[in-house]
Amino acid sequence: MKIHEYQAKAILARYGVTTPRGEVAFSKEEARDAAQRLKLHIVVVKAQIHAGGRGKAGGVKLARSADEAADIASHILGMNLVTPQTGPGGRFVKRLLIEEGLDIKRELYLGLLVDRASNKVVFMASAAGGMEIEEVAKVNPDAILRATIHPAVGLQAYQARKIAFGLGLPMEVVSHAAPFLQALYRAFIDTDATMLEINPCVLTGDGKLVALDAKMAFDDNAMFRHKELRELRDLDEEDPLEVEASKYGLNYIKLDGSVACMVNGAGLAMATMDIVKYAGGSPANFLDVGGGASADQVKNAFRILMTDPGVRAVFINIFGGILRCDVLATGVVAAAKDLQLKVPVVVRMEGTNVELGQQILRESKLNFTIANGMKDGAQKVVALARDAA
Repeated sequence: MKIHEYQAKAILARYGVTTPRGEVAFSKEEARDAAQRLKLHIVVVKAQIHAGGRGKAGGVKLARSADEAADIASHILGMNLVTPQTGPGGRFVKRLLIEEGLDIKRELYLGLLVDRASNKVVFMASAAGGMEIEEVAKVNPDAILRATIHPAVGLQAYQARKIAFGLGLPMEVVSHAAPFLQALYRAFIDTDATMLEINPCVLTGDGKLVALDAKMAFDDNAMFRHKELRELRDLDEEDPLEVEASKYGLNYIKLDGSVACMVNGAGLAMATMDIVKYAGGSPANFLDVGGGASADQVKNAFRILMTDPGVRAVFINIFGGILRCDVLATGVVAAAKDLQLKVPVVVRMEGTNVELGQQILRESKLNFTIANGMKDGAQKVVALARDAA
C-alpha cells in the first residue's frame, strides 16, 4: 500500500524527522488559505499522486503570493499528470500540498528498502539527490552508499555517521544527521514499510537536514496491525480492478497483455507469465487466487479477469493441493455462465480431484480447452488469443 507525500511526512514528523511546514488542499480556495497561513514570501504548490517525477511533468510550482498559489492550484488540480512512474495513462491530480519554500544548499538521496538477498533492511544514500536513483545507479553506481542493517540491533550510530561522512556533510551537520537517519529507520520498521524514499533530502542554508519529499509503501500483510495506516489508503490512485480483487483476498496486478492468467501460488503465477511470454504471448495480469480459494473466490477472480477489455484468452493453471480441482472447475463454470463467456479458456489442472475437475469442464459444454501440461497450455492459449485478436 502506498500513501501520499503529505501523509508520509506526517508519519516521519512523529518520529522527529524534520519536514517543511505545509497543508493539504483540495481546491484553489483551500490552497489560498493554506498559503496565507504559512505567511511566507515563497510557497511550493505540489501535486499529490502516487508517483515520482512530478516536478518535470509540471506538477510542482513556486508561488510568491496566496493569490498566485490559488491560480497555480486551479491549473494543477484536475491535471492528468504523466511521469515515468505513472505510465502513459498518467494520474489525475485531486489534491495538493501547499508547503513552505526553503533555502536549499544541497540535495541528497536517502532510501530504505528490504533486501531479499540478505533478508535485511538496506539504507541507501547518495549525494546525487533530486535525480532518479535508477539513473544514478546506471551512470555511477559507486555514488550510492549502502548500509546493511541487522534486524536485532537496528541502524547503529556508527553506521549513520559513516553515511553522513560519505555524503560529504560538514562536520557540524554530522552530529544531528545521525539521529535524523536513525529516526527514518525507526519509522520504516515501526510501520512495517517496504520502501521509504526521501528524494531530495536537503541541507538548508542554516545547516539543517529536511525531508523535502517523502514516499512510503507498506506491507499489505501487516496492515492488520496498523488501522491508522489503512485509513490513509487512496483508492483513486489504484487500478480499479486491483481494488476490486483486494475485496475478495485475491492478489491481482493488471498488466498490458492479452492473455489473462489465473493461478494458485505466487511462484507458479510468475512461472505461468514467463511461459506465456516464451510461447510468444503477453500476460494481461498477475493473479494468485491462493491455495485455499473457494468456488466463490474463483468465480469473482474470473469476473475480474473478464472486466479487462484487453483480454483475448484466459489461461487457468492450477496445481490442486489445498484448492481442489473440482472446486476450481465449479467456480470457473459458474463464472463463465454468469458472464456469458465469449473468449476461449485454456485449463491446465494437476492434483487433487483432477479427473473430476476435467469432467465438470467437459460436461459444461462451454468454450474450455483442456491442456496437457504448462507448455501445451501456454502454446494453446497464445494461439487462441492471436486468433481472437
